[in-house]
Amino acid sequence: MQLVLALLLARGLGRLLALAHPWAAWGGLIVVPVALEWFRRRDNRFFAYYLMHDYAWSARHRGANPPELEARIADFTAEIADALQGDADEVLVVGHSSGAHLAVSVLADLIRQGRAPRDRPALALLTLGQVVPMVSFLPDAHRLRADLRYLSARDELTWIDVTAPGDGCAFALCDPVAVSGVAPEDKRWPLVVSAAFTQTLSPARWRALRWRFFRLHFQYMCAFDRPGDYDYFRITAGPLTLAERYAGRPASPSRIERPASKFTGTAP
Repeated sequence: MQLVLALLLARGLGRLLALAHPWAAWGGLIVVPVALEWFRRRDNRFFAYYLMHDYAWSARHRGANPPELEARIADFTAEIADALQGDADEVLVVGHSSGAHLAVSVLADLIRQGRAPRDRPALALLTLGQVVPMVSFLPDAHRLRADLRYLSARDELTWIDVTAPGDGCAFALCDPVAVSGVAPEDKRWPLVVSAAFTQTLSPARWRALRWRFFRLHFQYMCAFDRPGDYDYFRITAGPLTLAERYAGRPASPSRIERPASKFTGTAP
């Protein structure tokens, strides 16, 4: 879109220059790099480069985890395993945006290693504004697809996935396991829930945030004017575990479960 706008500006300038001389119209192209640089310097408002860099990092490895990322996942796994040795009622892992698919791999490793207790503390995963298909649809994302398939059938944890159609930076209401084409027959997770921004934010607040796409992407961890059954602060600081809070809660009826990835392999 930025390039299209830059080309339109170049076309307009070219027409003006053509009034002086037909060949001068080509001079309008000088505005293209200037306009693109203007957008780049203001990316703290547009976040186009930010999002492209985020995706490019995963796409560069075709969805596979480089050694540096595997080391970080191992560190997170060890940290959560240590927390599970304490006297807490619940260890709640929250993964937002790209952190959602990292959390999936972390907890899959934790359970495979036999480091997740089956009694107390309770283990729970809350994924918010997930972009799992951004990686799981890539050809070499075998590790992530295997982790999604494995974790979706485990009874050692509760996994709730919260997105909202108003969030343009997430795969809203897409069941990350199902759309990746790796749902097993005994699949039980995640429970897909909508944050329903149009209902949980007041009309005035929704109007103020509606076109602030990046800000909306972080709304899951902010206060709501009219919170429904999803409220970040009640979940993270309230008296109920995630399993207790969502016991008996049906999944969103508008969730998307149709497999959509052409790459579904779970082994290299």
